[in-house]
Amino acid sequence: MSKILEKSLRDARKEDRLTMGTKQVLNSLKNSKLIVLSQSIKKGMIVQIESDAKKEKIPLVNFQGTSVALGRLCGLQFRISTISFTSLDDASIKSIVKDTEAEEKND
Repeated sequence: MSKILEKSLRDARKEDRLTMGTKQVLNSLKNSKLIVLSQSIKKGMIVQIESDAKKEKIPLVNFQGTSVALGRLCGLQFRISTISFTSLDDASIKSIVKDTEAEEKND
């Protein structure tokens, strides 16, 4: 898993720069810089988020783990299927997307 993603999630959580939950992310797409999807999300929701994100030109990252793992990564004791960063610099976004794509190719 991407160390950059892990660090960015922890930092954003501390500074309250994350939107968590599928419905909340869909409602706040205009404020999103990057969206992270776990493998636990339902197919119908993935299609909806992907199409909405494409319209808004927001990059998507497929987290290679369950919603439980994504929640733990954020330091929380509950499941999180979708997260969006509301504030993240372009260099971090590019690094996270690049790292995640490299991981997907290695799987």
